[in-house]
Amino acid sequence: MRMLVLDAFLEAPQALSLSDLEEKLAQSDRSTLYRTLKTFEKKGLIHGIQEHNTTQYLLCSDDCNEEIHHDYHLHFYCTECKQTTCLEEVSFNNVPFPDDY
Repeated sequence: MRMLVLDAFLEAPQALSLSDLEEKLAQSDRSTLYRTLKTFEKKGLIHGIQEHNTTQYLLCSDDCNEEIHHDYHLHFYCTECKQTTCLEEVSFNNVPFPDDY
């Protein structure tokens, strides 16, 4: 199942939700997909973002691992196609955030 979920992410140019994966992988059950997503997120393979009361997941490509996620980039939500994509070329590494953030 993990290989099927990974393949789905590798083939998708945009974010995927749990519902998207259920649709793509009809032979799987929701709890197995959810546990797979949580495992992938914990291991630094994907990162989740909240969007319209749904968590969308994207592959990490910022050298993330179990200890830390380096997801310092924008996510773009298209109101026409309703898809989310990463804008990794826009970085927040040099933005001076206040100390309490």
